[in-house]
Amino acid sequence: MRLRRLLAGAAGGLAGTAAVNRLLTARAGTLHPGLDGDQRTYRWRGFDIAYTERGDPSDPDVLLLHGIHAAASTREFRGIANRLAEEYHVLAPDLPGFGRSDRPAVAYTTDLYESFVRDFARDQTTDAVCLASSLTGAHAAIAADAADFDRLVLVCPAADTTVERPWLRALVRAPVVGTGLFNLLASKPGIEYFDQRDAYYHPQNVDSATVDYQWRTSHQANARFAPASFLGGYLDPVVDLGSQLAALDAPVTLVWGREAELTTLTEGRRLAEEGDTRLVVVNEARLTPHAEHPDVFLDALSRELPRLEDD
Repeated sequence: MRLRRLLAGAAGGLAGTAAVNRLLTARAGTLHPGLDGDQRTYRWRGFDIAYTERGDPSDPDVLLLHGIHAAASTREFRGIANRLAEEYHVLAPDLPGFGRSDRPAVAYTTDLYESFVRDFARDQTTDAVCLASSLTGAHAAIAADAADFDRLVLVCPAADTTVERPWLRALVRAPVVGTGLFNLLASKPGIEYFDQRDAYYHPQNVDSATVDYQWRTSHQANARFAPASFLGGYLDPVVDLGSQLAALDAPVTLVWGREAELTTLTEGRRLAEEGDTRLVVVNEARLTPHAEHPDVFLDALSRELPRLEDD
């Protein structure tokens, strides 16, 4: 009798969790573009990749590649995209498994993202300046020579975020329970905690519209699959990032928030020395200086983006 009650309780709990998961997905609704501009679709390996295009196609290309986390999307570049588009041809894709791009239940790997960066750049850009953040910065560095980038601007890039934890990836990918756990991680309090602890230096700079968009993108159907690979350590490239940067043909600039804690400025200085790159430090910023201080960020990159100097 006791076992029967336990089984009935477990079944009821799973049914309740499934109902809550469906409700949250329904509440998230259709996700609108993270950036203003012409909305395009790039067909790649069975994925429909959503990307935004802004600016005059005859101007030099700038490719914006957002970071990877539970609530990642092109909205990360909302503060700088419009100004860039005044002088550059801007292209900003939602990476496979994120934002408005397809999110099938495939095994997301570092090879997938490196190949995507290479192929998208080859097919959609010419001699682009690539601006990529956090883990995607490492993927862009690996793909850089094949992608024919003119220059890379990498914001707090990282290649070693955690160890591989196959059990965690499997848990988050699991139906019902995995969705429920991911929904807890990507709740609005959870998103605000990450933003205020790691992404931004000033909590007041995390506006409610940004948190709302992050919540909506992380509650789209199948939103957990790509972050499951990230949490499980399967998106970390096997590379010495300093050596990789030093070997690139294209010049590289690193940008670091002085108060970054997940990837500290000490790490930034080490990478800059090993990679023989320029290092730009933005005060009162953590992992996303381009989102928190967009004008300061762009002004600091006048050497890399000279068309903005006269603004």
